[in-house]
Amino acid sequence: MKGKILGVSIIALFALTGGVPHAQDEAQDETMKKAAALFKPIPASPPEKEDNKITPEKVELGKMLFFDPRLSASDLISCNTCHNLGTGGVDLQETSVGHAWQKGPRNAPTVLNSVFNVAQFWDGRAKDLAEQAKGPMQATVEMSSTPENVVRKLKSMPAYGDYFKTSFPEEADPVTFDNAVKAIEVFESTLLTPDSPFDKYLKGDSAALTDSQKQGLELFMSKGCASCHNGINVGGGGYFPFGLVEKPTDEVRPPGDKGRFAVTETKSDEYVFKVPTLRNIELTPPYFHSGKVWDLKEAVVVMGTAQLGAKLTDDEAEKITDFLRSLTGKQPEVVFPILPPVGPDTPRPVLDIPVTN
Repeated sequence: MKGKILGVSIIALFALTGGVPHAQDEAQDETMKKAAALFKPIPASPPEKEDNKITPEKVELGKMLFFDPRLSASDLISCNTCHNLGTGGVDLQETSVGHAWQKGPRNAPTVLNSVFNVAQFWDGRAKDLAEQAKGPMQATVEMSSTPENVVRKLKSMPAYGDYFKTSFPEEADPVTFDNAVKAIEVFESTLLTPDSPFDKYLKGDSAALTDSQKQGLELFMSKGCASCHNGINVGGGGYFPFGLVEKPTDEVRPPGDKGRFAVTETKSDEYVFKVPTLRNIELTPPYFHSGKVWDLKEAVVVMGTAQLGAKLTDDEAEKITDFLRSLTGKQPEVVFPILPPVGPDTPRPVLDIPVTN
């Protein structure tokens, strides 16, 4: 009798232990299916744009312009100054420091994977990367130049003329402000970070994420984070009010910055901002348009309260944060370009702040 009981117990235990992994596998498969419906992996190459084809010559010119501080009035500030490719495409400042040590009004978004955003800037005022590139060059608080001065500088350096001719061979006078920003757009569109652990998971590799990260992903979806942060960029695809459920502190959401309202002048757009990408988020503190939160886990807690009305437990916040770390992809390896030398007619640096009426 004892033998029968022991045998039945062993069979029951075997069935029980054999069934648990099966149930876990089913749960993981379900999580992977839900994730695949909400997100897409970063591709190895950028999307083509009909009116601005990607060519090796244009990429090289765009890279030179991206790194050239002479596009600024002071000859000190380049695109890379605020969107440093060695630090996740940002400058690691609350708000960027520009011409004559002026501080900008908002935190610099990452340039990495920005080609996948629905628009550029926190308020979406630029439709694409070319239009975005025009802004900082002309902003007094940033590079403090003008289209005319940029073209004068570029034309004063003969080597740049050669690069523009090979990049825009069908144009008689290719050294223009519009062509400069087109080249920058093409280069920036190549700044992708594929092959993150999450990308590998989306492609079917369940082992690419740790158990903690999988639990964080499930929380990220079930709590509602993915309602805004979805798609290929895990964000960047739309606009939402910051403080949808509960208003953040005035430090985190300064009352004077009403976001997209400044673009549309529509009442319903007050404190509406473009949803930022969460790709490589662990590399790009501080967080939010104000740059007032330096800790990623703290930012998760703030978002849970402000956007979802959810008081996340410490364990939930930690697991979601752990999942966000899985969004760090392979960083682009960019060789710093040797820039054309100045010529005798190259305008000299201007360090003063322009006087405006």
